[in-house]
Amino acid sequence: MTSKKFGTIRAFLWPVHREEYRKFIPMLLLSFFICFNYYILRAFKDSLIVTAPESGAEVIPFLKVWAILPMALIMTFIFTRFSNYLSRQNVFYAMLGFYILYFIAFTFFLYPNRDTLHPHALADRLQAFLPEGCRGLVAIFRYWTYTTFYIMAEMWSTMIVTVLFWGFANDVTPLKDAKRFYGLFGVATNVSGIFAGWFCATLSKNAFNPSLPFGKDGWDQSVMLLNLLIIVTGILSLAIYRWLNRNGLGYTAETIAAHKEEPIKMGIRKNFSYLAKSKYLMLIALLVLAINIAINLCEVVWKDQVRNLYPTPADYNAYMGGVVSWIGTIATVVSLLISGNLIRLFSWTTSAMIAPLLTLVTGIFFFACLLLPESFMIHVGTLLGLTPLALAVFLGSLQNSVVRGTKYSLVDATKELAFIPLSQESKLKGKAAIDGVGSRIGKSGGSLIQQGLIIGFGSLAASTPIISAILLFALGGWILAVRALGKQFQSLTTEHQTVSIPEEEKSPTLEPST
Repeated sequence: MTSKKFGTIRAFLWPVHREEYRKFIPMLLLSFFICFNYYILRAFKDSLIVTAPESGAEVIPFLKVWAILPMALIMTFIFTRFSNYLSRQNVFYAMLGFYILYFIAFTFFLYPNRDTLHPHALADRLQAFLPEGCRGLVAIFRYWTYTTFYIMAEMWSTMIVTVLFWGFANDVTPLKDAKRFYGLFGVATNVSGIFAGWFCATLSKNAFNPSLPFGKDGWDQSVMLLNLLIIVTGILSLAIYRWLNRNGLGYTAETIAAHKEEPIKMGIRKNFSYLAKSKYLMLIALLVLAINIAINLCEVVWKDQVRNLYPTPADYNAYMGGVVSWIGTIATVVSLLISGNLIRLFSWTTSAMIAPLLTLVTGIFFFACLLLPESFMIHVGTLLGLTPLALAVFLGSLQNSVVRGTKYSLVDATKELAFIPLSQESKLKGKAAIDGVGSRIGKSGGSLIQQGLIIGFGSLAASTPIISAILLFALGGWILAVRALGKQFQSLTTEHQTVSIPEEEKSPTLEPST
């Protein structure tokens, strides 16, 4: 690698050597397209099922426990099996290809035939026998096509973005390059959010166009167009990944043969065994767990407020598209001007601590708006020209935009850096277990808490005071995990050691880093 130094401005904004462009720019585009789909799906998945009749934001905790967590286990098992028997490239092709095929099926069969496929009569009979708090559980069954879409949208963020893309990036990017590249990858992914949010908002506001050969109304056509966009960008991602592996990584046939390793034969139980044997991996898992519990607790309460203010799917999706654009804007600014330089100039712990502190501050404002006396909030809203509901939606959107924007820039970059001191085997299997299941357990843990509270109190709104108290405990766990992991990361990188977890031993060993 070249040892040329960058100028001050270029080191700040674009610390990439010209000879690295062949590899770096395609990876930048790959991150853009994969995260473009993630951002579209993030707003889109809620618009379908949350605004459906006989549904609401209460459905989200039930989805994450009874649908998404089991699917996360299944997809992690499939990924592990694929990794045992297929090359890294073929695993990427198989997993991404499966998702593209699903969205094709949803676009051209499941969604157009949803009225026939949804079992409303049976769902009504179930609801008659169950408590009102179980309405969200019944909605999962009632709108099962939307449920599958929600699951696949959630799995895109876990399996495609986190496991496949970041796993690939970690495999082909040394630590010294990651400190330069990952901040810019964050810029590309967050810029994609700006575009994705704009597409969601713009298409959701379109009136019915009779010249289009599909859809019964404007929202139907928006759904079809957004899905076509997802399919096209998914295919572009496959094409870029293929070009990278053939031309962009700079590997020759001799290099590949020299570094070829036998596939690692492991089952999913041994993946979790890896976590149990390594304090370092367990701390990463705890970090991911706390992050997802904290964000999920805030997000579901906020989406309930958004649904009350924007009850139709088109209006809901348009508003959420605007929020996604703001998240992308904030994350882009942080990634371009702050995160990369924080990571280079300050410790891992300092960089990783910013997000939980921001979550704490913004969460206090949002929950205060919901929990303070209504008469007081009416007075505050009048001074600001907003109703109490509009003010709650605004503060929740501000909280979500700031926290998510920081997560996509600082949290994700620092978390991925934490994987780099791991050995290749530990990195692959530990990352699959942590990102494939750990994040889902975090989200499902928060959802299970909310689910119990909804059933017990009858609604999400009635359980909000308890949720706010639980949020404080989750944020405490997040902060403690950052402090403990930061100490280990600093020690490993300072001493140039690599964490390796032997299969037969009960504790990790440290090897000199090459």
